[in-house]
Amino acid sequence: MTEALALLYPPLLVFAAALLVLVLPRTVGFGLGALSLVAVAVLSLSIPYGTYLETTFLGFEATPFLVDEFTAMLGFVMGFLGAGAVLFAHSSEASKTMAAFALAYVASSLGAAFAGDWLVLVFYWEVMAVTSTLLVWHYGGDAVRAGYRYAIAHGIGGSLVLFAVVWHFAEVGTFTYGEGAAGIAPGIPALLAALGIGVNVAFIGLHTWLPDTYPRPHFAASVFLAAYTTKTSAYVLYRAFPEGNLFLAYMGGLMAVYGVVFALLQHDMRALLSYHIQAQLGYMVAGIGIGTAIAVSGAMGHLFNNVLYKSLLFMAIGVVIYRTGENDLYELGGLWREMPITATAYAIGAFSIVALPGFNGFISKGMVFDAANPTYYGSSEYLALYWLLMIGAIGTFLSFIKLGYYTFLHGESSISVPDANPGQSAAMLAVAAACIVFGVWWQGLVELLPFGPEVIGEGQVAPYSIGHLTDALTLLVVSVVGFALVRKPLSGLGDIPDMEVVLNPATFTLGRGTMFAVTDLYRAVDALAVSLVTSCYWVGNNPVLAVRRVGRRLPNWLVDTQRLGPTAERRPDGGAAVGERKPSTLRLRASIGTTVLLITVVLTVILWLLL
Repeated sequence: MTEALALLYPPLLVFAAALLVLVLPRTVGFGLGALSLVAVAVLSLSIPYGTYLETTFLGFEATPFLVDEFTAMLGFVMGFLGAGAVLFAHSSEASKTMAAFALAYVASSLGAAFAGDWLVLVFYWEVMAVTSTLLVWHYGGDAVRAGYRYAIAHGIGGSLVLFAVVWHFAEVGTFTYGEGAAGIAPGIPALLAALGIGVNVAFIGLHTWLPDTYPRPHFAASVFLAAYTTKTSAYVLYRAFPEGNLFLAYMGGLMAVYGVVFALLQHDMRALLSYHIQAQLGYMVAGIGIGTAIAVSGAMGHLFNNVLYKSLLFMAIGVVIYRTGENDLYELGGLWREMPITATAYAIGAFSIVALPGFNGFISKGMVFDAANPTYYGSSEYLALYWLLMIGAIGTFLSFIKLGYYTFLHGESSISVPDANPGQSAAMLAVAAACIVFGVWWQGLVELLPFGPEVIGEGQVAPYSIGHLTDALTLLVVSVVGFALVRKPLSGLGDIPDMEVVLNPATFTLGRGTMFAVTDLYRAVDALAVSLVTSCYWVGNNPVLAVRRVGRRLPNWLVDTQRLGPTAERRPDGGAAVGERKPSTLRLRASIGTTVLLITVVLTVILWLLL
């Protein structure tokens, strides 16, 4: 069984496909990449829960492959979406190199998802950061500078996670999930983990990399980026805090509001979608923070659904950019007549993210609402959280009414453009169908989720109750009326800066100052060391002159007149009397040379121990 698992290890399958894409003909390579991800989806549902693979990694016992309710769900949706994203990329003129980077990125995300311990997780966490950065950089242009900022953010986050895991191991003595501590060890490890994972899940103040990066690479690359880093990280956040945390719950509520506010202010279509990644992550973080069975099921269900509908939205908007060459939604309009398939795909994605009945987002978002609502299963301490999530829901409606209105409905199209090509259409419609299937067949979705059977058995999931349908209708009416009121004021706003106007210069200044501090310190130490060695070398070659120079600077009573003899007369320049025989310097040179060597060895050993 172990040998079979090693051969069927999902990250290995996809990494192999990433390498083969580079050497095979383009269509064959892309097809192989898509098939590898279909295999991952099938394996995720086929391998029994509790299956695991153990090995030795960096001298420690490690579990690189664990199948349970969480990893099976993640593997299935990542494999399914990944296959569609590869097909979309192939039909969108993506290069083989970009596809290789994208597949390597997906493989590293799968490695983090299927990891059974913190050590393996950290390894794949760092690989995921590297491969996603390469995927961004590959496009060139503005994506390069954004990619550097992205790399800095994820480097900091990864370092914090690494420190948390090391500290956790020092306290509990194992890397295995759940052993020695329910999640990450409490105290400093938990704080470091929350901050490090918080970078990847876009906590407020740690989120600026997200809307900065995702709008800049190839539009097909944005589809991959939207699906993997943030969703994998939301799952890891649960692993770190399986019992919930009130701070996390309210951070999620604030993220939901913050994300929609800045999404409403955007002109760039992919920037708007990027801010909504943060907003939708807010619902996941809130559910994880609440920590009850229905809350965690709702959070993981929203993660599952978000992979589908968010990627679908990036596909639809990507096709608009591909056909029109325009990123600014205010420069578009009336495209539903020109691009009916793309408009339909957008509409299904939008109906899903705003949580209309009949679409998958309605199921999972409703579960998170119920977990926070004191009327259902929440407690009074989550009442403010419930209203934050409701405000976020209204903002989501407003955002996607705005995006759909200006892109597809408003006015007449000033250009004639073709619709999505067959490959793009197939990818979008496949993902759109999944959004509808899991919205109508909600029992199938909930059965896939961790604690899903439990909450179904206890009757905690009833998405199509009168109360839930009434809430959805109320949100829709309020949002339509609200958009009619705010449409003109919103369209008159220019670019509204986010925290990056402070954080980016501060990061640059801090990095530049740190670099100069380190290099100047190194230069000073280097100059001191060179001066010391040069002086010692000169003293070794000129010991008598050195002693005389020192002698001139000492009081007369310290001058060694015995060496010169009681009757010796000094020369005016302070040297020995004329005719005096100079003593041999061989021993002095040897002594000084030996001293310098010993000092060098001691300093080297000290530096080696410190570093």
